[in-house]
Amino acid sequence: MKKHLFSFFLLSLLTYTSLAQEANNVTGSWNGSLTVGGAKLRLVFNISTGPGGTLTATMDSPDQGAKGIPVASVKQEQDSLYLDIPAIRGNYAGKITGPESIDGYLKQAGQSMHIPLTKGEASEPKRPQTPAKPYPYQETEVTLDNKAAGIKLVGTLTLPAGKSAAPAVILFTGSGPQDRDETILGHKPFLVLADYLTRQGFAVLRLDDRGVGKSGGNFATATTADFASDAEAAYTYLKNFKGVDAKKIGLLGHSEGALIAAKVAAKHPEVAFVVLMAGNAVPGTELLVAQNEALLKASGVPQEQLQVYLQLREAQFKVAASEKDVFKAAEKIKQLEHDAKAKLTEQEQKQLGLTPQNEQVLVAQLSSPWMRYYLAYNPAPVLQKLKMPVLALNGTKDLQVPYQQNLPATEKALQAAGNKKYKIKEMPNLNHLFQTANTGGPAEYGQLEETIAPAALEEIANWLKVVVK
Repeated sequence: MKKHLFSFFLLSLLTYTSLAQEANNVTGSWNGSLTVGGAKLRLVFNISTGPGGTLTATMDSPDQGAKGIPVASVKQEQDSLYLDIPAIRGNYAGKITGPESIDGYLKQAGQSMHIPLTKGEASEPKRPQTPAKPYPYQETEVTLDNKAAGIKLVGTLTLPAGKSAAPAVILFTGSGPQDRDETILGHKPFLVLADYLTRQGFAVLRLDDRGVGKSGGNFATATTADFASDAEAAYTYLKNFKGVDAKKIGLLGHSEGALIAAKVAAKHPEVAFVVLMAGNAVPGTELLVAQNEALLKASGVPQEQLQVYLQLREAQFKVAASEKDVFKAAEKIKQLEHDAKAKLTEQEQKQLGLTPQNEQVLVAQLSSPWMRYYLAYNPAPVLQKLKMPVLALNGTKDLQVPYQQNLPATEKALQAAGNKKYKIKEMPNLNHLFQTANTGGPAEYGQLEETIAPAALEEIANWLKVVVK
């Protein structure tokens, strides 16, 4: 009897130990979310076993398009887990509360945020507008040469069924390394737009940016002028493509892409039309000050602190735009930052994000060829050369390219061109991506299921049909 009792006790102990080990097994993916600016951001920790049984991990932030963020160290002590994440200057500490749950806090920039984790991948966001194959039109991957730059560009051309010579649109992406679909946070705006327009009878060409996807070239050293060179090569290619009406090819650009579309159209007056989506018409220095103001106001920064911050950034932007020597510019930008911080308390500096780490990031950004060109660039003289039909759209909740600043400036430039064939339109409640928005802030982009508001798609298609008659 005692022997059986001992055997039962041993079996129970082994079972309990096995369950405890299973409960404390942290390998695999763990997902949770935090709330920033009223929007939820998903986080995923991917934990695996490395050589010698050591734990390793990476972090994903799907709603910010970030994957594989390195985790420097993973420590597990019984039911406690600690992750050190230098890339975000933070860490995660949690208690394993079950086989599929961890209760913990993410600490970053002096803040502690409660983020319970659940085992498994984060659920994929719904993107109901993304079209599904088969398409009722022809889709072809194309490769074209930018001979001036010595690179090849690759993209997708869609051709409507039943047309021997279709009117056509070339799409130009916004800032940052973008693929042909302008993929952002699970959304594919240019895929949705190309699909919609092709179904309406237009051929549509969209390309991977240079150095992105299948396109050649170096994205890191390129400026808006370089991207305009790529866009011009695309226009030349499409003019000679069988199945496209060479006299009815127009250009559509989103954000920085609007600057690119205008540049190409100014050089080629035979361009049939231009669509400017969230394009700026003021110098880059002015736009980025307005952008900072809109974003910080929306996040609740007090007016007095906001003005101090904006004055500092404006001075720094102007240095980056005007100082030819990049090393001298960097030193002047640092000095402006130090002078501003000397007038603020340590608490005020933290509230405005004026930390040594952020200063390093800022100097690096303002030293890039793209940023220096963008800050110095004034779109107005180029817009003043456009005589063809122009449609300019901006969302009223766009915090990146505020419509109050840029639509009037666009109209003023087109009037100076003597252009009688333009249309300027505010799109109510739409953000920078032309989604129907609540706050308009970038943190919300990935949370919205809508990729492009139907009102924007209809506005563009209806206008195009009129101008290509």
